[in-house]
Amino acid sequence: MILALDVGNTNIVFGGIDNAQTAFLTRINTDTHKTEDEYAVIFKTLIELNHHASEQFSGAIISSVVPQLNTVLKKALEKFIPSTPLIVGEGIETGLNIQIDNPATLGSDLVVGAVAAIAEYPKPLIIIDMGTATTIVTVDKNSIYRGGVIVPGVKVAMESLTKNAAQLQDISLDAPTRAIGTNTADCLRSGVVFGNAAMIDGMIDRMMEEIDGEPTVIATGGLSRTIIPNCRHKIQIDDDLLIKGLEIIYNHNTKP
Repeated sequence: MILALDVGNTNIVFGGIDNAQTAFLTRINTDTHKTEDEYAVIFKTLIELNHHASEQFSGAIISSVVPQLNTVLKKALEKFIPSTPLIVGEGIETGLNIQIDNPATLGSDLVVGAVAAIAEYPKPLIIIDMGTATTIVTVDKNSIYRGGVIVPGVKVAMESLTKNAAQLQDISLDAPTRAIGTNTADCLRSGVVFGNAAMIDGMIDRMMEEIDGEPTVIATGGLSRTIIPNCRHKIQIDDDLLIKGLEIIYNHNTKP
């Protein structure tokens, strides 16, 4: 079994995976101020809380959009992982055919998600990842990564709105019963939940005009289970998508 870490701007999602079977999946806040020792304690504690032991892991791999944490996390894992952790980036073979203006600028999380989706789902693909940002990307019928869109994430947009509008309070993200709100809280919920769902539906419609074939649409990320059920397109939620992609890349770089 290997330990896979997906490091985002808001959360670090990590879990144990073996032969595409996720043993556990958990998340912690991304904190650039924590030391390698603090992260090592957190990882070992959560592994044990999920009824596993650190000795079960033969290796580790990290996908990160927070470069300043890469060395810290690598050193934290080295305290209990017997081999040097891999970091998705320069020098790592992903097997993904990327055809965008500058492939070197593509975020590792988008690479990992595309690798997993290609391995598991019929192509062409539309892949939605809902985190600090919401990304919607495409892979064509020949498994070529073609690009996509980036929009502000659900919580980022909501926090910006409530911070800059004095009369708008922070709210929960429960879906309202109707689109037309009759009080401030329901108006906000409708805008955030239904508005993001409508944006995703609209982007899928536009992308389908540029895709050859009927796409499989997959969603992942911490907020996907809040927003995606309110979309009108058929979208499959896969919480383990990036962890599965990390295992594929790990095996690609370690197996003879």
